[in-house]
Amino acid sequence: MSIREILEKLPIVPLVQADDPQIAVEVSRALAAGGLTVSEVVFRTDRALECLRAVAKEVPEMTPGAGTVLSAEQAVQAINSGAKFVVSPGLDEGVVTTCQKADIPVFPGIYTPSDIQRAYNLGLDVVKFFPASIAGGVPALKALAGVFRSMRFMPTGGISATNLADFLALPSVLACGGSWLTPKSAIAEGKYQTITQLAQEAIVIAQRAKGVKQ
Repeated sequence: MSIREILEKLPIVPLVQADDPQIAVEVSRALAAGGLTVSEVVFRTDRALECLRAVAKEVPEMTPGAGTVLSAEQAVQAINSGAKFVVSPGLDEGVVTTCQKADIPVFPGIYTPSDIQRAYNLGLDVVKFFPASIAGGVPALKALAGVFRSMRFMPTGGISATNLADFLALPSVLACGGSWLTPKSAIAEGKYQTITQLAQEAIVIAQRAKGVKQ
């Protein structure tokens, strides 16, 4: 099943940030136990690549991606480390073309209509809307979707359980990403069951927003 097909069914991409591969594995297992089988291991720590490799190897039920990818070189490293998709905070043609050549889905971040138009002309039909809360939230996405009718969006940044349904209710939204599912406090205390519970709650919210019968 492709990442796109998975997200059509479970439209949530939790962020995994760790500087210890074992913690990344435990967080990913907790998410999978809660029913979320896609995660974005963000490149925001010195050992992020090790964390990605560990998740890819030790959590077979998880489809891991790499997030905060800033360059073509990092994209290559991510793909070689097991990333099944790549996410970046902005739109960089080097990252996009590297992933396209490797046949790896890539979701670059956009903020403006000009960004979306560039992404469209690079052959993309899914982009990350970042930072969603600052960039105009639901009203902005409604306006953008009216112009870029074939584009789907993955809002990230300021997404939480309280506004997840509002974003997912938009037909133009493929999925939402966020770190609220992997709170630092729970990870620091080793309370991985909290992450599992948050994942389960998010799935219920998503199903209701998408009109899926439970």
